[in-house]
Amino acid sequence: MKSAASTVDAYLAELPAERREELAAVREVILRHLPEGYLEGMGFGMIGYVVPLTRYPKTYNQQPLVYAALGAQKHYHALYLMSVYRDSAAEARLRHAFAEAGLKLDFGKSCIRFRKAADLPLEAIGALLAETPPDAFIAAYEASRAKR
Repeated sequence: MKSAASTVDAYLAELPAERREELAAVREVILRHLPEGYLEGMGFGMIGYVVPLTRYPKTYNQQPLVYAALGAQKHYHALYLMSVYRDSAAEARLRHAFAEAGLKLDFGKSCIRFRKAADLPLEAIGALLAETPPDAFIAAYEASRAKR
């Protein structure tokens, strides 16, 4: 469900209470672990955690670099972790955290689909988010663009 909301508060307010509570629980973990320098805002119809254009304007699409995103889809919620998408070791740690917690991982390239916050190993996800400051994320982005 892509939203036209322009603020995170407006986005959350338009969700049914149960869905808002699930996203709020994940959002709290993200905000607690998000390295300094990323900003929370709306983008692509969901909550995004980005490197702002004022910090890094040289993106291929003139949009801020998305580090993570959180949104409500029609039948599930989605957590996008771009640092996991580009890093096979981070993906392995994510998969291990799910297995260790006895949770089922429903995973796309960078998207973890879930119904409830309890379906996620939240502290492991927080640790993954905490390990990549904006400068390292920008360096990885630039290295990926240089390969093209």
